[in-house]
Amino acid sequence: MATPETTGHCLCGRVRYRAIGQPKLRIYCHCESCRRATGTPVTAYAIFLNENFQFEGERPSRYKSSAHVTRTFCPNCGTPLTYETTEWPGETHLLVGSADDLAAAHLAPERHAFDNERISWVDIGHDLPRKPPPPKG
Repeated sequence: MATPETTGHCLCGRVRYRAIGQPKLRIYCHCESCRRATGTPVTAYAIFLNENFQFEGERPSRYKSSAHVTRTFCPNCGTPLTYETTEWPGETHLLVGSADDLAAAHLAPERHAFDNERISWVDIGHDLPRKPPPPKG
């Protein structure tokens, strides 16, 4: 089986990225912070090790949204792209809605995170495990 490659870009196309290999984890995140950062009721992330992820084209802007979290977005069109935290160093959490091939099986969420913060009317991936966030480190 070929090593998967994930490519994608922001709405205007100035910021592009490439990730090589399988994500470490794929989740639906229900936390309030992600909802506010993306303007969506739930976000889908694919978590890649930093050495397997790189931005191409224009560099994204970075915003420190809390003491432990930095989010990236396109400085031109505002598309949110990634989430990084000191609690899980060495990882880039990619917002998969910006990927070129959303049908790719290696991007499909496999679990939920922060289900305790889920909006009651959001019911997606009802057959997936609902567990606490992955352990730090």
